[in-house]
Amino acid sequence: MSDRRLKAFYTVARLLSFTKAAKVLHLTQPAVTFQIRQLEDYYKTRLFDRTHNRITLTESGAKVYEYARQIFELYNELETEMNRIAGDLTGPVTVGASNTIAVYMLPRMLREFRTHHPEMVLRLKVSNTEGVATMVESGTADLGIVEGPVSNKTLLVEMCKMDELVAIAPPKHPLLHSAPVRISQVLQHPFVMREEGSGTRKVIMNYLENQRIGVDRIDIVMELGGLEAIKAAVESGMGVSILSRETIHKELQLRTLSCASLTPALTRQLSLVSLRQPHRPPTVEALRDFAMDFYAAAPEAAA
Repeated sequence: MSDRRLKAFYTVARLLSFTKAAKVLHLTQPAVTFQIRQLEDYYKTRLFDRTHNRITLTESGAKVYEYARQIFELYNELETEMNRIAGDLTGPVTVGASNTIAVYMLPRMLREFRTHHPEMVLRLKVSNTEGVATMVESGTADLGIVEGPVSNKTLLVEMCKMDELVAIAPPKHPLLHSAPVRISQVLQHPFVMREEGSGTRKVIMNYLENQRIGVDRIDIVMELGGLEAIKAAVESGMGVSILSRETIHKELQLRTLSCASLTPALTRQLSLVSLRQPHRPPTVEALRDFAMDFYAAAPEAAA
């Protein structure tokens, strides 16, 4: 039996999607479907039930999946051990990062990592928190760094840094006459909000829920998908917003924005996200360990 057929099956079974599997495997969807059919012919049994655009594993499929999982974990363990013996840290590592982290918190860490491991090739993919989690789950990213909560049980989430979110407004705005400010004071003004799926938006919504403040209290005048767009909108007087303090250093220095801490404080954890697996490739393990040490030892360096 060809290994590629089992790999195609395992990827589809893990993601429960032919479309996502095809993307991860860099194949067309018909090619993936063909390989699954070949495997079903080989075992003389159906491995997936397909109903209403959804797929589920049959009893036979669940058995094959469990054996395939063990096989690929052993493959990964073998590769990891051989690379460890050889001291090999060459090759690419793909990092998925949410927008805030990719622009404001990741560059210095990656630069310093490269000085220690110049032989490694780093690739960066940017998305919101949900997108990064999907990339790691599907295998299109080896490691993710996000600022929002991740609830996917197939992923390992490890906190690496705490981040404070603050209210921002143009200088001399009435909101900032006293500090710190309460969220009820912030919501008295038009609000510029991040887009759906954003980690920042989720954190703000969770904060409101904890303060027992209904979403209907927010006068959202704009929803924007980028931090620079939000800062520009606030600078122009469109409204106020809440962003990470790490993202507004330049604007505070230029005095185009001002900020105030919230009371109670609004903080969130920045997290490393990876697949739950007993053995990571040594390149991924090296980057994970460096990132944890970097942010723990020098939290101010994240800016």
